[in-house]
Amino acid sequence: MQHTASSAPLSARSAEIFAGESTDMVSTKPPSGMRDYLPDAVVKRRYVLSKVESVFQRYGFLPLETPTMEHLSTLLGKYGDEGDQLLYRVLHRGERLGRTLAQAKIDLADLAELGLRYDLTVPLARVVAQYGHQLPRFFKRYQIQPVWRADRPAKGRFREFYQCDVDITGTTSLVAETEVMNAISEVLAELGFHRVNIALNHRVVLRSMIEVSGIAPALEGTALVAIDKLDKIGADGVRAELMERGITSEAAQQLLALTTVAQDKDNAATLQALRTMLPLPQAQQALSDLETLCQLTADAPAGPRLRLTPALARGLSYYTGPIFEVVSDDFSGSLGGGGRYDNLVGMFSNKQVPAVGFSLGLERILLLMEEQQMFPPLRMAAEVMVCALPDTPLAPVVGLVSRLRQAGVTVELYPEQIRLGRQLAGADDLQIPYALIVGPDEVVQQRYTLKHLASGAQQQLDEAALLEALRPI
Repeated sequence: MQHTASSAPLSARSAEIFAGESTDMVSTKPPSGMRDYLPDAVVKRRYVLSKVESVFQRYGFLPLETPTMEHLSTLLGKYGDEGDQLLYRVLHRGERLGRTLAQAKIDLADLAELGLRYDLTVPLARVVAQYGHQLPRFFKRYQIQPVWRADRPAKGRFREFYQCDVDITGTTSLVAETEVMNAISEVLAELGFHRVNIALNHRVVLRSMIEVSGIAPALEGTALVAIDKLDKIGADGVRAELMERGITSEAAQQLLALTTVAQDKDNAATLQALRTMLPLPQAQQALSDLETLCQLTADAPAGPRLRLTPALARGLSYYTGPIFEVVSDDFSGSLGGGGRYDNLVGMFSNKQVPAVGFSLGLERILLLMEEQQMFPPLRMAAEVMVCALPDTPLAPVVGLVSRLRQAGVTVELYPEQIRLGRQLAGADDLQIPYALIVGPDEVVQQRYTLKHLASGAQQQLDEAALLEALRPI
C-alpha cells in the first residue's frame, strides 16, 4: 500500500519487499495503528454495536455494506487536500505491477487506481448514484464497517477503525436532521453517556461570519481550519493562526467575536445575537433552520442536548447545511459528528440528491467506556465445562455434550483426558461456573457429577435433572 504522492524509482530494498524476498524475521505485531481484538475486547465491541444497531433499526434505518476498496477516482477530491494525503492506495497486481516497476520512473498514478475506504459517506453517495432507482425515495441507511486512514497513530486514533453511520438521502426536510440527531442521542443514552451535548451550527452561518468579517472567499477554508481549533488552542491561539494564514488582525478579531458569541448564552439568546450580527439574507435563513431544529427536537431525545455553537466548523469540505458534533465537558474531543451534504451524490451522477448523516466514533466510545468503567458484566464463558476422566469412552461424552447444546446450554468440552485437577483449573481460568465430571462409572449409570466451582458443592444428576439444573443459568 502506498500513501505518499512522490514520484521516484523504487529502491532495491523496496523491490525486494514487493517480490516477497525479504529475509527479515517476521513480526507478530499488527501494523502500526491497527489492532488485534482478543475475546474480551470483541465481546465489549459487540455489546456496543448491538446497542447501536438496535436503535438504528428502531428508527427505520436499513443496513448497507460496501466494498473495502473503492476506485481512487471515487475517493480523491472528496475530503480536501489533507484527506487525499491520508488515503491508502492499493498497488496494482501481477503483470501490471511488474511492468510499472520495470519503468525507470514511477508515478503514483501508475502504481494504483484503487484505495481503501476512507469513510462511509462517499461510498454511500456512490451507491445512491448507482442504485437510486432500486432504493426507497427517502433512503434511511445505517452502515457499520471499518475504514482506513494513513494518519499518525495516537491514543484513541488509529489507521484502521470502525465507523457507525446513519444517513438519510432524498429530502431537504429538517425532519431528516431531527431523525439523525435523535437516533444518535438514544444510542448514547443507552450506552450510559448522559452528560454529552450536541454542538449545532450551519455551514452558511460560518460562511456568513467569514464574509462579514471581511475575509476573502479564497481564505475561507483556511479560516475554517483555524476556527475548528478554538476548543484546543483558545482564542489567542486561533487569532495567531488566522494571522499566520494571511488574515488581518481586525478580521481575525471580528471573526472571533462572532464565533464566541454563544458563551454563557442559551440557544435563544445565541440565535438573537447572531441575527443581529449577521444581516445577510442567507445567514438569516440558516439561523431560521437552526431555530426550527431546536423546536422540532424540544420534546425528543436530542432536544436537551442541543447547544448552538458558532465555532463548530467540521473539517470535511462536502457539508452544505446544518452540522453537528457530540461533545462533553467530561472529556476532550468528540464522539462523532455529521451534517447535511446536498452536493456529494451529484458528483457521481447528473442528479443532485440531498442528504444528511452522522458518523459515530466507535473507538472513542469504547475507550471512554473502558476508562470510566461503564460496561455492565458481560458473559463470554461457557456455562459448564465437561471434564472426561482418563479411560472414559469419549463417544458417549460427545453425545451428552451435543444434547446439552441442543437444549440451549453453552458447553465447553475439555479436549484432553488428563487428571481432573488440571481440567477444573482450566474451567476456573475461563471463569466457567460449573464442571460436569464424567468418568467410566457415570457413562454406565448415566448419572453425572455437576460441581459448582466457586462453592465446591456438587450433586449427582441424571440427564433430565441435569438439563433442569443448567437451564436457568
